[in-house]
Amino acid sequence: MKELWTSPEEKNNIRRKNPVSHVNRQGMRDEYLDEILDEKTLQATASRRDFLKLFGFSIASAAVAASCEQPVRKAIPYLISPEEITPGVASYFASTFFDGTEYCSILVKVRDGRPIKIEGNELSPVTRGGTSARVQASVLSLYDEARYKNPSLEGKELSWDNADKQITEFLTKLYTENKEVVLLTPTVISPSTLAVIRQFTSKYRNVTHIQYDSSPASGMLSANNESFGNECIPSYHFDKAELIVSFGADFLGTWLCPIEYTKQYAVTRNLTNGEKKISKHIQLEANLSLTGSNADKRIPIKPSHEKIILANLYNELVETYGKKKIPSPSSPVDVSSLAKDIKKNHGRSLIISGSNDREVQLIVNAINQAAGNYGKTIDLNDPLLLRKGKDEEMEGFISRMESGNLGGVIFYGTNPLYDHPLAEKIREGLSKCELTIAIESQLSETAEAASYVCPDHHYLESWNDAEIKPGVYSLAQPAIAPLFNTRQGQETLLRWTQDERTYHDFLKDHWNNGPFRRSGSSDFFSFWNSCLRDGVISLQKSVQPSVKLYNESSLAPINIESGSDDTGFELLLYEKVSIGNGRHANNPWLQELPDPVSRITWDNYLNISLQDAEKKGWKTGDLITINDAITLPLLIQPGQAQGTLSAALGYGREKAGRVADGVGQNLSPLIGLKEGARVFTIPVSRLEKTGEGFRLAQTQTHTSMEGRAIVRGASLQEWLEDPSAGNEMHKEAEEHNATLYKAHEFKGHHWGMSIDLNKCTGCSACLIACSSENNVPVVGKKEVLRIHEMHWIRIDRYYEGDPENPRVYRQPVMCQHCDNAPCENVCPVVATNHSDEGLNQMAYNRCIGTRYCNNNCPYKVRRFNWFDFTTADALKNNTYDPAGMTLDLKRMVLNPDVTVRSKGVMEKCSFCVQRIQEKKLNAKIENRRLEDLEIKTACQQACPAEAIVFGDTNDPGSKVSGLFADTRNYYLLEELHTLPSVGYLTKITNSDEA
Repeated sequence: MKELWTSPEEKNNIRRKNPVSHVNRQGMRDEYLDEILDEKTLQATASRRDFLKLFGFSIASAAVAASCEQPVRKAIPYLISPEEITPGVASYFASTFFDGTEYCSILVKVRDGRPIKIEGNELSPVTRGGTSARVQASVLSLYDEARYKNPSLEGKELSWDNADKQITEFLTKLYTENKEVVLLTPTVISPSTLAVIRQFTSKYRNVTHIQYDSSPASGMLSANNESFGNECIPSYHFDKAELIVSFGADFLGTWLCPIEYTKQYAVTRNLTNGEKKISKHIQLEANLSLTGSNADKRIPIKPSHEKIILANLYNELVETYGKKKIPSPSSPVDVSSLAKDIKKNHGRSLIISGSNDREVQLIVNAINQAAGNYGKTIDLNDPLLLRKGKDEEMEGFISRMESGNLGGVIFYGTNPLYDHPLAEKIREGLSKCELTIAIESQLSETAEAASYVCPDHHYLESWNDAEIKPGVYSLAQPAIAPLFNTRQGQETLLRWTQDERTYHDFLKDHWNNGPFRRSGSSDFFSFWNSCLRDGVISLQKSVQPSVKLYNESSLAPINIESGSDDTGFELLLYEKVSIGNGRHANNPWLQELPDPVSRITWDNYLNISLQDAEKKGWKTGDLITINDAITLPLLIQPGQAQGTLSAALGYGREKAGRVADGVGQNLSPLIGLKEGARVFTIPVSRLEKTGEGFRLAQTQTHTSMEGRAIVRGASLQEWLEDPSAGNEMHKEAEEHNATLYKAHEFKGHHWGMSIDLNKCTGCSACLIACSSENNVPVVGKKEVLRIHEMHWIRIDRYYEGDPENPRVYRQPVMCQHCDNAPCENVCPVVATNHSDEGLNQMAYNRCIGTRYCNNNCPYKVRRFNWFDFTTADALKNNTYDPAGMTLDLKRMVLNPDVTVRSKGVMEKCSFCVQRIQEKKLNAKIENRRLEDLEIKTACQQACPAEAIVFGDTNDPGSKVSGLFADTRNYYLLEELHTLPSVGYLTKITNSDEA
């Protein structure tokens, strides 16, 4: 059996010594005594017996009080019901998510006029129904109380008419005086928005439009321009690559278009379709990223060595071709086997880098050219229209602002005063500008520094379009009327050009003169409605690109003379899959989302390798000061390259809202600049331990496998030789059928779920989707530390092997809906019971909170409401709400089909029983059989890798039945004979060892 572990402490059999006394998630002893009841009466050292006495009294008191007074719930019916709204029935609107960095075509679920859930649009040729955690959580940001609600000048509200009048006069004055005004936006992929900006800059010819990306790709743009004369980001086809070599590109997490890449990557890892091969993925990186943790082979490297390794790899590849080599020191990594793999997969490999260094990207281009990948796994003629911002343009903007040569700045959806390393220079430059405007939806540091704030709609209140690739369009339409006195940013720009059209009218006019004419349709009304209904349309490119030859001389200037100073540390700054660049930092769902690698919530931290920590005598939780500038808590992270440190951007917000303000540290000032380009790896000149400690809320250490083989896997070669490789215990468990339970008979449906560990990347889209669908409460960092997080799904992460570079396994775990459920026979009030369709059900109003079911569950998937997180409790003044989730505004996101739970109630995964019942009822009304895959759970529908399949195991032809019959299928702790309804397919890696 494999030796798997969750942390260095567990690997070394060191028991964590926390100030909080606890045994496990079930809380045999809990420290709520001093907070749930009177602090003066109870101390943290109170005994369990005292707790039970008082807890019993509190339950009795609650019952008495509940009979006296119930919270008032007012329901107001429609006086005149709109024809398009049927109360209790959801409507779906196709739309588009784009936050300046990440794109996704979506469907918005609306109940009674409220958007409550986001789903992926399966018609999209790019994202194909997939989503990410950020996309799923974006519906909650619609109801963020920190949104700007009215236009303002110097913090004082004013009307839109006055704002338009004053700003128009300012713009006219600056135009007359020929003073430059900069319109600063993130990358714009909306053709109609670009048309609005062109109209605006034509009206005011002194206005310059600059696109600024907090996560730049200007190095790649410049390199592709030099190599091919095509300044673009190409389309990458991971589904066509049999060998993937990534240098620090987290393409499954945050790099460029991760939803599209995850969908493609999963295709190459699929072994359920009769394939006998999977792609080989090699990752070279400093920090253990989401992508690196999924690689077949991972090589920890220092960032400063990347260019040297690439140069040596190129030299190894072209040695046989007689081409000129790149002068370079010898590689710290043996590249001969890597070069051999690339040669063996000529035209079927893909080499990428996440670096913003132009020379690195030039060498990557040369390697892909030598490997024959252009036109096969890489398409320059079908570029990705993201990350168009250029660092040199931003540098020029800051320089002109510093010198006082700018008359004004309009920040449109950007926040450089937070996420740019020269934020202070920008702040100083603003004081020299006559006009500063922020067109922004969310509270931000930059908007707060501007004179005028013109609040933008949230994207779910907006009309818009997007062109993610040439000819691939998607539309966005409002799913709700504006909640506040906001106005769409494009319409604001139109007003300032004296164009009185709404942006909706402008958008339709633009499509009438553009996509419609190219579509060949004869009726614009039908064409427009069809595009709105589907959300996407693919048209022939308006301009057919010409194939450009590779410029052999692009490598000529590169001369790598020396490597890094190996005596010092290098700090790598990266983005998390949750809050990314910090734009979504005020979203509590994302703050409480455990990081896929570290499993830490609510903080950023400094990753260090185990060996480096031992040399320094440091431990997890120590506070470390970097370069006398930033202080962060330390995390000993297996897989971190020696001599390197890494930390996440996106934290340390000062003007974001109650959830994000003061959480973590802002590391943007540490970003380096090299020849104007931002560099996200910097040398560390000084590291100092402060002597203080810090508690990180890490969920992975809340449970233990207790030596049992929960995650199973094998190498591809082992699986080819034996299809049940790595799954030997499944055979043993099947032979052991002794049980105390009476066998269940399911005459109708028997619901089951299959999870393919080979496809699951751990991206956590399923976790946020589950929280959104099932009204899962947010408990805050303090309660996560106390092992009281409420997520219905947890994605366990386990390590195997060398702590310096371990293999990583992941496993989503939810209620297993056991046929022989240990939770059911210990509940004294039968609150948890078994349905005749195999569901383990919870009767919330019957549960009295004994937690016997939790203690008896071997999977530890039940959650107990220690507080009233939702205002559903019968007692007043019992609410604990660290994230403002009980505000009326945020409660608009609640799904009315799912009960909101109160204090003292146990909850867990229900297999989205509300969705099951909805589809069963639809089939009954239509007098037909329920079709296979017609029901999709929230986690299944959100998964970009299609790793989750749900269906009827009583139907032998269902997909889930076929997966349960697969030789890779096994069940968690099947030796206990609980007969779970969730099966897992073993993880197969394309390496010599499992």
